[in-house]
Amino acid sequence: MTLGRTFLCLAIALSAPLLTGAIGRTSNLEDRLLAAHNRERATAGVPPLAWDDTLAADAQAWANNLAARGAFQHSPDDPDADPQGENLWAGTPDAWSPEEMVGLWIAEKADYAPGPIPAVSKSGDFEKVGHYTQLIWRNTQRVGCAVAKGAKEEILVCRYSAAGNVIGEQPA
Repeated sequence: MTLGRTFLCLAIALSAPLLTGAIGRTSNLEDRLLAAHNRERATAGVPPLAWDDTLAADAQAWANNLAARGAFQHSPDDPDADPQGENLWAGTPDAWSPEEMVGLWIAEKADYAPGPIPAVSKSGDFEKVGHYTQLIWRNTQRVGCAVAKGAKEEILVCRYSAAGNVIGEQPA
């Protein structure tokens, strides 16, 4: 290999992170979570979501609560507030990209059958598609998400407005 060719190969190798964007696992977290949602919503033929900082703050508070307690449960409904939809994800800390986290909710599409809630699962088990149906809920306009790390798990909480999964209504 000639010196010029060696230099060119070295230059390409060193610049590869710059050319690919050098995206870290959680770089541009909000944008990437929103884009992951909206790619699937486009596929489902429903309008895109907008990012909502208030929903994100609510999601952060609940994610922090779950991480601190080592718990995994949906937040209790506040009877005095507009209902928010909520998707939860938990996994090995520092191992999953935002796209992979949301991708696990999207993977529920394999069991999804269009129809009114709760009759939207090919297997008859609504819990196998509930994250997906919230993600594609036609009337949902805004989302806010947050991640928190616990001792054993990393938690992603996404909050949605308007809330989805309304009994008797169609998701998309």
